[in-house]
This record gives sequence, structure tokens and C-alpha cells, in this order.
Amino acid sequence: MAADTQPEVIIYVVSDSAGDTGELVVRAAVAQFHPIQTDIRRAPFVQDEASLERFVRLAREHHAIMLYTLVLPGLRERMVELADKYGVTAIDLLGQLIQSLETKTERKARQEPGLNHVLDENYFRKVEAVEFAVKYDDMRDTTGILKADIVLVGVSRTSKTPLSMYLAHKQFKVANVPLIPEVEPPQELFQIPKEKVVGLIIDVRYLNGIRKERLKALGLPDSASYAKTERIELELQYAASIMERIGCLVIDVSHKAVEETASLILEHIESV
Repeated sequence: MAADTQPEVIIYVVSDSAGDTGELVVRAAVAQFHPIQTDIRRAPFVQDEASLERFVRLAREHHAIMLYTLVLPGLRERMVELADKYGVTAIDLLGQLIQSLETKTERKARQEPGLNHVLDENYFRKVEAVEFAVKYDDMRDTTGILKADIVLVGVSRTSKTPLSMYLAHKQFKVANVPLIPEVEPPQELFQIPKEKVVGLIIDVRYLNGIRKERLKALGLPDSASYAKTERIELELQYAASIMERIGCLVIDVSHKAVEETASLILEHIESV
């Protein structure tokens, strides 16, 4: 199958803590299969069986893989039962290691979720940045543009949201703004230093494949205007004109992993 028509792989990361460890492991594994389209859905602070079952059922519904970092033994056991019941592939990242350590040390684990998070200033800055990225995702509130450390702009499906979350875990407050020909860009984009803005562009054919797969995942025909080459070209031309007007850094994200694009953004931010 051609690289630009790879199906999207959905991965649920379930944790009774924040889920950072699980997501990092998933991203490391996914990088070995680049380029593939992945949708990593974090389910943090799951500490009851009802919530656990809800995410297992969602994973089944979306034909997803599950990776879980559950410290509480009761939840780990229940996850095994639910995964078997619903026919979901569920990978236990911590269970076997905890059991091996208990055997080796002849001591019982503390069974307290979140002990790997040191509650220092850096941790709270990261939490604040993640909350910021969620609040100011997809131009839900344009005032975030003025408060952000980094503002990402680009057409739909250029990895703006995954990049925002990745950079948030590096403690940067990121807002992202979709550029749509029919919608005037927020004036705040032209009121902040251009060095804070990063434009994301993408190859037409590559984006065409991504959008077709997205429509299929939503149960919609891939012949919709959203995935037509003419529409994509129009959107990209419009986005390029806005980026030129701003005078911002522009990065081509075609065939790039989120980590690779984030590295280029961080290099830029650190150089200004």
C-alpha cells in the first residue's frame, strides 16, 4: 500500500495516573513504522471498573489497540477480563515488571498511581501547558493566541493538535488555528511577534490520502469535497498566503513524525 494511503491506527493509552509513560512508549514504537497515520487517545486517571470498561468498549468500536499502565492490581486483572470479553488487544506495560520486582526484592509494591511524577515546579508547568493546549485547540478561543508561547497555523489534518500536545509536554503553551478559506483568520495572529507563529504545510497528494482515510474512519464517502484535490489545493494556497502575510516560519510536515516536526519548532524557538 502506498505511503500516502496508509490506514489510521488508533491506540488507546489507559492509565490510573496521567498516562505520560504509556504515551511515550507508544510514540517510540510508532516511530519504527513511519510513515503511518496514528491517533493516540489518552485515557488518564482511570481508577474504577466502569471507566475501564467504557474505554475497552470504545477500543472495540474503533478497532483500536490498547496499552495500559495500571498500578492497581484489581484494575489490571479486570483489564485482562474485559479485553478477553470484548476481543480487544490490550498490552500491559507495567504489570509483569512490577510482579518481577516484587519477586526479586521480596517486597510488595506500594500500589499508588502517579508516584513517578515528582510534584515540582516543572510538573505543574507541564500540566498547565497541557490544559492550555486543550482549551485553545482549533481556535475555540482566539484570546489564547495572545497568551501562547507558540501558535500553530495550517489547514485541517496537518498535525496541529498532536503537535500542540507534544509541545505542551515540553512545557510550552501552544494554541493552534485552522486556516479555512471561508473564515477570516483571527486578527490576534497579526498582533503577536511572527517568531511565535509556525505555519504547517503539506503535500497535496499526501493530504488527499490522509483525508480520505479520515472520512472512511468516520463512515463517510471519500468523494466528499473535504478530500478532493481541487479543494485541498485551494486551502493550501489560502494558508500559504496567510503565512506569507504573517512572515512566520513554515514547515512542510509531509511524511514527518510529530517528534521530528516538534524538534524543528523547538530549534526555531530557541534560536530567536
